[in-house]
Amino acid sequence: MKFADLRLAEPLVRAVTSEGYSTATPIQAKAIPHVLEGRDVLGCAQTGTGKTAAFALPILHRFAAKPRAADAPQRGVRCLILSPTRELATQINDSFRAYGKFLKLRSAVIFGGVGQNPQAEAFRRGVDIVIATPGRLLDLMQQRLADLRHIQVLVLDEADRMLDMGFINDIRKIVATLPAQRQNLLFSATMPTEIRRLADTILRNPVTVQVAPVSATADRIDQSVYFVQKAHKPQLLAHLVDTLPMHRALVFTRTKHGADRVVRQLHSYGIRAEAIHGNKSQNARERALKNFRSDKTGVLVATDIASRGIDIDGITHVVNYDLTHEPETYVHRIGRTARAGAAGVAVSFCDHDERDNLRAIEKLIRSSIPVKNDHPAYAPDKRLPGGVSVSAHGSSTSHAPRSPHQERQQQQPSNREQSRDHSRSHPRNQQQQQHAKRAPQGHGGGHRRRDGAGEAPRPFHAPGRGAARRGGKSGWPGVRSRHSASR
Repeated sequence: MKFADLRLAEPLVRAVTSEGYSTATPIQAKAIPHVLEGRDVLGCAQTGTGKTAAFALPILHRFAAKPRAADAPQRGVRCLILSPTRELATQINDSFRAYGKFLKLRSAVIFGGVGQNPQAEAFRRGVDIVIATPGRLLDLMQQRLADLRHIQVLVLDEADRMLDMGFINDIRKIVATLPAQRQNLLFSATMPTEIRRLADTILRNPVTVQVAPVSATADRIDQSVYFVQKAHKPQLLAHLVDTLPMHRALVFTRTKHGADRVVRQLHSYGIRAEAIHGNKSQNARERALKNFRSDKTGVLVATDIASRGIDIDGITHVVNYDLTHEPETYVHRIGRTARAGAAGVAVSFCDHDERDNLRAIEKLIRSSIPVKNDHPAYAPDKRLPGGVSVSAHGSSTSHAPRSPHQERQQQQPSNREQSRDHSRSHPRNQQQQQHAKRAPQGHGGGHRRRDGAGEAPRPFHAPGRGAARRGGKSGWPGVRSRHSASR
């Protein structure tokens, strides 16, 4: 369906056309007519299907067609949109400004991590549309800096993620202060029982719109999985970035510290990468996204929260560095690529502890993810004794023959073995061993316990080894231990 066929105002159609869009997505074609009629809507569609325009366009149409009433305050907020993350809130605000650039409507974005004074000033000056994260908005409300008594439309976007992040109580507090007569729109990528309960308390006789179930992945995404030891994941990632190559890659990790660690490891391989997560300042997050969009940074490492807030065109690869335990999250992650008819690649790393996660994902999407075995020599897959590797489905395959370099490494003694042999050949060690052989059991050569029984002599240790473990000075004159030197 064309946007011109949705009975939207001419300035909106002109703005959408200038953005390069002419045909509505399924969620837009189904939701926009109901929103234009003033109905409450419960929408379910996976990430990347155009949910933002599904509510932004009809809201802008409504406000353009019906200016503020004469008795309504000129500075009162007319529409409130709640979003789980700062990035998503910013992108929603950008969409409202792009679609409403030919209309005289004002919008503001409210989130934490930055000073609140400019946000409070936006409320004082007056705005029509506010896009906010629940925490910061509630703070401003408690300080009486945000007036929401004249809200006409309430939108909850990515409602399932807001519940996952623990915003349910903040949402209830905010909704309790809003006017009873208003239009309510709730959009979610998944529809668990908790979301339906929340919808029952907020929506009034809603129209349910559902497209692209969460189990469906884009047809143009080439999915694959590597079985790899956890310690080898950094090496495998660096290898794939260089050899595929990855032009614009989005890498997902389970934790914030894990994201920072992956960035450091990529830097050690000479690969430029940046991380984005909740511990980063707002300026750092915006800078990382800007560098990623402009191709200054080829790899962006993010946590799962960012998987709902990154809307960047042209992402060629999505890498599940840590395989999520939530199958739905896998679908949202890989939905960052293959947008607007383009093709994309989704690569997953699966270690031994993540194989149950892989089975759950394949059960949800109802298909097996092809296994890749083209490991680099320095990153073999997880192997059992005897040179056999086991896949997530229990099938075993023999590994490829070792290279001559690996054969030489196997023939050469390890550093620990060399150190042990050197310790045995040390003159003091030999004297200590001979002394231990000459000393009779329980007499002379060993330390006596209080009951008079002797014990075996203590093995010789190089002076300073205990001190080195404690981070102190080495026992060798004029030499500092490795640990103390690093401090």
